[in-house]
Amino acid sequence: MRKVKLFIASSLDCYIAREDGGIDWLFTDADYGYTKFYDSIDTIIVGRKSYDQSLTLDEYPYKGKKVYVFTRNKVRKKNNNNEQDVEYIDTNIQDFVTNLTQSIGKDVWLLGGGEIVSVLLNAGLVDEIILSIHPIILGTGIPLLRNIQKEVNLKLENSLSFESGLMQLCYKVLKG
Repeated sequence: MRKVKLFIASSLDCYIAREDGGIDWLFTDADYGYTKFYDSIDTIIVGRKSYDQSLTLDEYPYKGKKVYVFTRNKVRKKNNNNEQDVEYIDTNIQDFVTNLTQSIGKDVWLLGGGEIVSVLLNAGLVDEIILSIHPIILGTGIPLLRNIQKEVNLKLENSLSFESGLMQLCYKVLKG
């Protein structure tokens, strides 16, 4: 069975983006394990707002991966030629992800944002959390965990510290 892995960055005060969705504060000076992680997945699930924000980057960031964008809008037009492997989904997210994890393939990257992360954590559909904490306090922004409705127990599998001050924590989500 495929695993759903949340690989995400936050500020020390647990914001994943500025209020306007900006991520200019994220470190880009090193890889921080991203390439190894990216090679371990073949599918990305993401909320529409986070996906739209990623399209503002200079280069399309998800080449070679199947991307499912969850949206409340039933009809969605693709923005550019790089979106050939993008599918907009407006059905029940829990059912869709459950079926996805039972299909053949590599692991699945839960990219974000805060709403989809909370929905899938509440549904017990996240298997691992890799959280890179940047040494900055934003004071306000889009929270990592928006609406958690139950206790979620975690087991620390690994922690890495980098010279930049970034800390990366790798957790297994304990089920049952």
